[in-house]
Amino acid sequence: MKLNRWTRVLLGAGIVSYSSVLMAEEATNQVLTAVSSTTLSGYVDTSAIWKFGTGNALLPGRSNDGSNKQDGFNLDAIKLSLSKPMSEANWGAGYQVDFLYGPDAYLYSNSWFDSTTDFAIKQAFVSLRVPLGRGLKVQMGVFDTCVGYEVFDSGSNPNFSRSYGYYIEPLSHTGVLTSYSWTDWLDTSFGVANSYSSIINARPGHLNLSGYAPASEAEKTLLGLITLKAPESFGGFKGTTLNFGVVSGLPAYDPATGAGGAAQDIVNLYGGLNVPTPLKGFTFGAAYDYRFSNGSDITPPTDLDAKHASAAGFYTIYELTPKVTLANRVEYATGSGGTWGTALPKEEFFGDAFTVDYKLWQNVTTRAELRWDRELTGAGNVFGGSATRDPDRDAVSLAFNVIYKF
Repeated sequence: MKLNRWTRVLLGAGIVSYSSVLMAEEATNQVLTAVSSTTLSGYVDTSAIWKFGTGNALLPGRSNDGSNKQDGFNLDAIKLSLSKPMSEANWGAGYQVDFLYGPDAYLYSNSWFDSTTDFAIKQAFVSLRVPLGRGLKVQMGVFDTCVGYEVFDSGSNPNFSRSYGYYIEPLSHTGVLTSYSWTDWLDTSFGVANSYSSIINARPGHLNLSGYAPASEAEKTLLGLITLKAPESFGGFKGTTLNFGVVSGLPAYDPATGAGGAAQDIVNLYGGLNVPTPLKGFTFGAAYDYRFSNGSDITPPTDLDAKHASAAGFYTIYELTPKVTLANRVEYATGSGGTWGTALPKEEFFGDAFTVDYKLWQNVTTRAELRWDRELTGAGNVFGGSATRDPDRDAVSLAFNVIYKF
């Protein structure tokens, strides 16, 4: 072992022992070995958005480009990820930690219904491999939900803005998720979590005559996903995936304030399809979400606590050149009043988002998106104007998105 000058001086003076130097060297090597297998990654996500016409404060159903983002420049989110991929050994292990900073972090708020925080833990889980059959994968901690065509990370979606379906899906859960690949064409995932909500460590609650109350310890959230994958025999359609997912559970309950998020069990049913077609560069996708709640513990039941919503989205993605990708999302959504943030007794929307992604700089995503939404019931001025005269049933916005990934 090579020792530096000062270490040799301390050894010669008897201030430190040779065994302690060996132990320190061994500990240092262990730390360096552990750190060397950890990967740092993330992104800086920025945007500029303009809504044409009036009513900037009225944009129901927007997840990441709402009224506070219109007509100006925005820092959307900064993400820092530390991860160690799970090894392929029989008893392999790994971990994933995702930190969010910026205005969009509140979507993963770690505090009770706090919409002002600029910091959040998006994911933090330990991954384990159990040598059963083809290998059982286990994640324990905080992890993203298993349902949905789109994700929080904007650059991983074909469009800049999120869909109406994404708006009604859960985000993350605290619990355990198991995944198993049965064959080359069938994967399944099953998990148990504390609650339907994304608030870390939150216990569930429900509504009764006295208000919100904590649920029993056995009332957990269940989540599952089945994925079918087209094998080589499908020719030009190989790689097609078909997903069926469900998340069912109670929302979070705050014992400090007695507040809850909804009445009873929330159930989200999801179906997703992604088809790489034989046409070079052309991909088709579709997604459907149906969310409903089972009312409350109040007797007799009240319709005010029975909510439902459904959203269907159709995606067309075309890689025009290695640098230019075109993506279009057409969607239809309907649900009970208040689902997407209006005061209407029933909500119904049509939307179309067209996105152009041009790769000019390395590690940089640059996109432009034109989005049009239309309110279909004609019952109110959800996008601006006057409720009694010239209600604005349409919203048109233009967005620019620049993301640096590292």
